[in-house]
Amino acid sequence: MASGLAQKYEINADIGEGFGRWRMGPDEELIPLIDAANVACGFHAGDPSIMLKTVRLCKKHNVRVGAHPGLQDLFGFGRRKIEVDPGDMCAMVLYQVGALKAMLDAEGLELSHVKPHGELFFYMQRDREIMRAVLEACAPFRVPVYACQNPEQEAMCAEMGIAFQGELYVDIDYSPEGRLVPVSQSHPVTPELCYGRVVAATTADTGRDIDGTQFTFGFQGKPFSICLHSDAPTVLQNARMVRRAVDEVNKVKFSVGLN
Repeated sequence: MASGLAQKYEINADIGEGFGRWRMGPDEELIPLIDAANVACGFHAGDPSIMLKTVRLCKKHNVRVGAHPGLQDLFGFGRRKIEVDPGDMCAMVLYQVGALKAMLDAEGLELSHVKPHGELFFYMQRDREIMRAVLEACAPFRVPVYACQNPEQEAMCAEMGIAFQGELYVDIDYSPEGRLVPVSQSHPVTPELCYGRVVAATTADTGRDIDGTQFTFGFQGKPFSICLHSDAPTVLQNARMVRRAVDEVNKVKFSVGLN
């Protein structure tokens, strides 16, 4: 379960996004279908008990564990715009990733990656200071940072000695500029559409934006990680179809599947 960049196409999903007695996604059913889990670290969702339980579930199913830090916004699930000082942002991300790292240490596991959640991700895309603050917090952990294709973020990661892991999102839309569209503004998807998006991206490096126009991702033949949101209504059906697509393409390109 060592950390590092994807060697084959893989599936990651946002996991542990409940709080107290409230449960968000079907984690027990979803975890066996994925390769890497992005575990909520308590700010947008999650709490210490859920975090530890999730880490143990991932350990049971041999799923790599990454941190999913977010804005301090339980009420809005980390998807509302909140202005944060860059220095505070760096401390907030360091705090969240460090909490998960402690639990992984206790279970004898490595931290696999860091993936900013929701509005924190979008905040990074529109504010270079925030992007730098988040990446400065990630740098000490020496693991890849997951994000959709973004030359500016990839260059900043390289500057800091951070591995950049490109992602494909199949259950939300892309804008005509090739950027991610927030969940609230995306069209609903079907499992079949998720499957088709994986096939198009892995075989032709193409996708379609929210208006239906084809564009090129620019993965340049590098294996990428495919993200699923555990709070999507059809997440388990989506995951099964994406698992099928990933295993099919890995069998052709890399001789054997991931699982």
